Amino acid sequence: MLPCLPPWRQRKAGRLRTIAPMPSSPFLRMALILGLLSAIGPFAIDMYLPALPDIGASLHAEVGPVQWSLTAFFLALGVGQVVYGPVSDMLGRKPPLYFGLALFVLTSIACALTSDIRMLVLLRFLQGLGAAAGTVIPRAVVRDLHTGHEAARLMSLLMLVFSVSPLLAPLIGSGVIALTGWRGVFWVVALLGVAGALMVRRTLPETLAPENRHAGTLANAARAYGVLLRDVHYLGLVGIGSFTMAGFFVFLAGSPFVFINHYGLTPVQYSLAFSINAAAFFVSAQFTARLGRRFGLEPVTVWAASGAGVMMVLLLAYYLLGGDGMWVLLTCYFIASGCMGLVIPTTSVLALDDHGPIAGTASALMGTLQMLIGTVAMAVAGLFATGDPLPMVIGMATGALIGVLLTWITFRHRPQALAKAGPA
Repeated sequence: MLPCLPPWRQRKAGRLRTIAPMPSSPFLRMALILGLLSAIGPFAIDMYLPALPDIGASLHAEVGPVQWSLTAFFLALGVGQVVYGPVSDMLGRKPPLYFGLALFVLTSIACALTSDIRMLVLLRFLQGLGAAAGTVIPRAVVRDLHTGHEAARLMSLLMLVFSVSPLLAPLIGSGVIALTGWRGVFWVVALLGVAGALMVRRTLPETLAPENRHAGTLANAARAYGVLLRDVHYLGLVGIGSFTMAGFFVFLAGSPFVFINHYGLTPVQYSLAFSINAAAFFVSAQFTARLGRRFGLEPVTVWAASGAGVMMVLLLAYYLLGGDGMWVLLTCYFIASGCMGLVIPTTSVLALDDHGPIAGTASALMGTLQMLIGTVAMAVAGLFATGDPLPMVIGMATGALIGVLLTWITFRHRPQALAKAGPA
């Protein structure tokens, strides 16, 4: 691991270069811009969730094909990042953002007009490919500007802005559906894509200077991925975040049917329950930089991942023993979500710290693995889904426990990571 550097120092291509520290106001403005760009894709997911039953009824589709319209988006969101990352390292951060947002807008409009569930699944896949640009490139921009605790601070602020999606999107989606039907959701996200493109044009500077860009060849991209795939520590960190998030993906796909059909909540009530759990994730993420300075980023990762695992084991035991209380599910997952809010930004920062010159590629591979692992977990859990809580909870607990196992394996040769650290 790289030694801890002051915020105004950055390791770049084997040497140190001095950059001016970002003033507070531009720092917050950058977090706002990157957070909103990152939120466009999740908005297209979270606004969509309350519409799933209506889409099935409107397009005369069973639960399985309707869920595939969600799975296809996640799959594309993962696959697309493999392309956008290296391209952003070659061409700069802004050109691929423009392309991705344009694709997102066009396919959102097409989704609003389709009348066939198979076409909707295809269009959702293409929509996810467009949204992938806003997912991977903001993380690379963070690494362009900062490393270490300053990167963790910017990443946590980015996630605070990003939190608008799971907090508000289901509620907004419920309102839009009530007024216009499920097709209105896609018109709204199309407008968000247009707004994102205008924001990139007017407010986002190019953060990757031409002299720091890689030559645009497939061989260079392949070599960059080869470096990352041989870095066991990087893969361990990515695995921790991926499997921790996999449990959330299972919750995302199963919760509309569990809370609405099993527990009898209305779409609005479900949206509120979903938002409360999401709030725990993003509020806790704001303590990442402070806890990292006090204890070290690696100890925070270890104990937060372990905390999420413990809560999910307790929740699983409750349902295996015959429990069926909705508030037990909400409470346990609220605490687990809070722990996840510390795991995701810390693992992201630690994974990118050693790979500044190929930050876009490193961010892409990380995002792709997170999405693919989450998608596989969601698909496997869907095979056993009955609308009851237990299959969903089993999937959630499995993801959390694998994350705990990977945490201890990743840091097993780094005992200093498990000890209390002073201020970095």
